[in-house]
Amino acid sequence: MEGLKVSTRVLRVDPERVDPALIAEAARVIREGGIVAFPTETVYGLGANAYNPEAARKVFIAKRRPMDNPLIVHIADLGQLHEVARDVPREAEELARRFWPGPLTLLLRKDSRVPPEVTANRDTVAVRMPAHPVALELIRQSGVPIAAPSANLAGRPSPTTAEHVIRDLYGRVDVIIDSGETLYGVESTIVDLTRDPPVLLRPGAMPYEEVEKALGKRVEVPPFARGLGQADVALAPGMKYRHYAPSKPLTVVEGDYSDLEAYARRAASLVLEAARRGSRPVVLCSAETEHVYRSLGLRTIVLGPRSNVFVVARNLFRSLRLIDDMPDVDEGFAEGFEERGLGLAIMNRLRKASGFNVVRV
Repeated sequence: MEGLKVSTRVLRVDPERVDPALIAEAARVIREGGIVAFPTETVYGLGANAYNPEAARKVFIAKRRPMDNPLIVHIADLGQLHEVARDVPREAEELARRFWPGPLTLLLRKDSRVPPEVTANRDTVAVRMPAHPVALELIRQSGVPIAAPSANLAGRPSPTTAEHVIRDLYGRVDVIIDSGETLYGVESTIVDLTRDPPVLLRPGAMPYEEVEKALGKRVEVPPFARGLGQADVALAPGMKYRHYAPSKPLTVVEGDYSDLEAYARRAASLVLEAARRGSRPVVLCSAETEHVYRSLGLRTIVLGPRSNVFVVARNLFRSLRLIDDMPDVDEGFAEGFEERGLGLAIMNRLRKASGFNVVRV
């Protein structure tokens, strides 16, 4: 597949009135061993038959994804959970009943039906049930679970619109389903239930605190889940390698956010210093602090209000891609956010996108 031009078809499907005939076309591609980009509530995924090792390899090739970075298996009903995982613990059943369909992925013991290509030769499998009508209909009509990472070239910001997918993967995949913008804009939360206490492998659209409440126990949060370095082994997506990154340099500016005005002025000093060196920077900032940078003549991309980090998360990957789309910008500087709720997922993505280039002011 590498080096060959694939004929890509774009199918526009209204998520509020899903056309079964259009989904049937994409499902046939899945059954025949092809790969399909499809929307979920988090980001767009690039899917293949989870039981077909050759199809799974096509996903890695299309994305230029390292083969030791496993895929997530997407299911449409709880019966499929027991097809792809074995010895499913009671905690997994409880979380599935409470949060699925939804942006929570569970790492469980793998059933032998799932080929090693999907799980990077590991005995665990990451499973979730997406909360998107198009994704669920695609899985149902395909008749098999669908293994899928995000539908972008490896290392790039994840796609939140079909346009992002087309820019990265047109000519590399068989079908792209366009159902508009995704809801959350960041990937699912991944929790490892093969260990006790459970371990947060990747923060995401569902705050891990909700998992703690549901289980009545602590979920361990290792440094790599905060975006403070990478894991030695990728048990699940997002743990290893540089992710979510624009091609231009990015610096994350962290600090004390209790006085936002003072924090923004300290951050602005750092950006102005880069401008004095001849760089043309842009600042990814919150709505509350945009005026500080604007008053100093600095360009900004507003992520959203700190009072609503849902909006910030939804705009994050689009904003990271926008840095590359601005021809008169050389580098980006991103404000930091408090690490609670969705803020932890935002900081994980920003730190990884910067290649861990973090400055505290």
